[in-house]
Amino acid sequence: QGIVQRLDVGTSGLMVVAKSEHAYTVLKQAFRERTPEKIYLALVQGLPDPVVGTIDAPIGRHRGHDWKMAVVEGGRHSVTHYETVEAFRHASLQRIHLETGRTHQIRVHMAAVHHPCCGDPLYGADPVLARRLGLDRQWLHAAQLSFTHPGTGDWVTFRSELPDDLQHALDVVRAES
Repeated sequence: QGIVQRLDVGTSGLMVVAKSEHAYTVLKQAFRERTPEKIYLALVQGLPDPVVGTIDAPIGRHRGHDWKMAVVEGGRHSVTHYETVEAFRHASLQRIHLETGRTHQIRVHMAAVHHPCCGDPLYGADPVLARRLGLDRQWLHAAQLSFTHPGTGDWVTFRSELPDDLQHALDVVRAES
């Protein structure tokens, strides 16, 4: 029993919690083998070029900051796929599929291509834009999670609607465009 998959502090959305020891073991193995599909939504600053792409860059501890991650030579293999859902004047909504699941992966990879998540000062987001959008955390949401159910063997998909603060920020950025 226990938490199978975690979210970064400040990230909203879906997590997997097993209700039995058997489910925990099966799900932990599935996540190790990367069989679950994890889809996130992220509001990032600017518009990535290309608008659909893959970021394949190793992630490890940031030199000098134990609590921060970075793209570093010799880091752990990390792959993030993104596609632009909507583009606005100052930001864009991205649908992100994680191939790997490293600590802060989306935040690090998007910042590495100069498009940090809105409201994420740790990874270089503009605090003025964050205030305008009413954000006090990164705009990152675990929107969809699919995996083989440990009891039935069926492929199941769960979805999570945006929380009020992220929806508000999205409404503001839409209205400004």
